Amino acid sequence: MEQLKRPVRRALLVVHVVVSVGWLGLTLGVLALGIAGATAGSAEAAEGAYRSMNVLGDWLLIPISLLSLISGVVLALGTPWGLARHRWVYVKLWLTLATTAATAFALRARIDAAMADVTAGRAVGAATDLILAPSVSLGVYAFLTAISVVKPWGLTARGRRARGRRPVPRRVAG
Repeated sequence: MEQLKRPVRRALLVVHVVVSVGWLGLTLGVLALGIAGATAGSAEAAEGAYRSMNVLGDWLLIPISLLSLISGVVLALGTPWGLARHRWVYVKLWLTLATTAATAFALRARIDAAMADVTAGRAVGAATDLILAPSVSLGVYAFLTAISVVKPWGLTARGRRARGRRPVPRRVAG
């Protein structure tokens, strides 16, 4: 992919950071609702927490996670960081893919099951899943944020090969 022009790269970077931090905040909200539902003193309070969690899950979790993934991939492909040149980018890609899939297939399914329980007037089964899953996700997102700032670990083997193929600028004797 061709390198992104500076204004496009900056705009996309802002979108990626805002969406990714939004995903982290959304997950914190889902965690708070999971805790509120599990520790509620009444069935009505628990129902309210799980219904709110369902709204966030239905309307925001999947679009935000996908937008974070897509904007990150486009940034990686359109900048010198590359998708598989630096270990930190590679780790971010795989962890983002894993958490996006877990959000789409595991967390959403658990939220849907909680809503089915609430709608049927039953106590929510395995409410700890609705605390544990967002807790793990929150830890992963904090880690992804940290490696985005610190950029540890250096180049991958592919990155070292690509760097070796680039012509080295010659110095002009002065």
